Amino acid sequence: MAERVATATAGSPTRALAGRTFPARYRVATRRAETPDVVTLDLEPLDDPIPPPRPGQFVMLYPFGTGEAAISVSGLGDGGTLQHTIRAVGATTRALCALGRGAVVGVRGPFGSDWGVGSPDLDGLDVVVVAGGLGIAPLRPAVHALLGRPRSGRLSVLVGARSPADLCFADELGRWRRRADLHVAVTVDAAAPGWDGSVGLVTDLLAAAPFDPRRTVALVCGPEVMMRLAARGLEAAGVAPERIRCSLERNMHCAVVRCGHCQLGPLFVCADGPVLPWATVAPLLAVREL
Repeated sequence: MAERVATATAGSPTRALAGRTFPARYRVATRRAETPDVVTLDLEPLDDPIPPPRPGQFVMLYPFGTGEAAISVSGLGDGGTLQHTIRAVGATTRALCALGRGAVVGVRGPFGSDWGVGSPDLDGLDVVVVAGGLGIAPLRPAVHALLGRPRSGRLSVLVGARSPADLCFADELGRWRRRADLHVAVTVDAAAPGWDGSVGLVTDLLAAAPFDPRRTVALVCGPEVMMRLAARGLEAAGVAPERIRCSLERNMHCAVVRCGHCQLGPLFVCADGPVLPWATVAPLLAVREL
């Protein structure tokens, strides 16, 4: 069984090597609906588990007979258990979301670069997490990791969604908001009856977040337009673009730099990303239709 473990982080965008390149069997232990079209699957290994993914990495999930999809890891459990939060948008993701308890799925990985939250370079720095929509899923393990390590900097989590019904991990966000060591703010594009929170863009939440821009690292994930606006807002506040890390989403078919579907200029998102410094990706995202 030849396996290579990815080594790249967002702080040093060296091309990541592949993780497990053929599927290991995992069984759906639990399935829960997050929103009307988003499901979280808890997967437990039936074979030797894949190497533990680092926060920000992704795996290839294979509902047998349908195809593969690149899915971020949204949580880690004991004994190699993986959590994946999936929106039903195509044939493969619809098949994944339809899986019930006990169903078997293939897992390859982990692949790609990570958020770098295990680095001692973050000690003493403020961290601002900005999530739009399902972007909270790959950021959730980073928040868990940052809450679990001794650090003196402040941690802010800013979350945006289309509506209250579209908020993922709503219960956990409520628990986070009650913590004294964590600043959490949530906003929606459109309110609903009973919603007494903020309405507006997630970037509007930056103004009230407690961070020193000279000593801040930002982790950003969401729709591409949201990441552009968030990065610009963070830059305007004084955060260096090299310290703004974004997770890109591209059409990843192979995850091992073979098919070329995820190419972005000189980069292959499956290996050079998905997490990259804003200073690296900003000029590429500015090129129309790249």
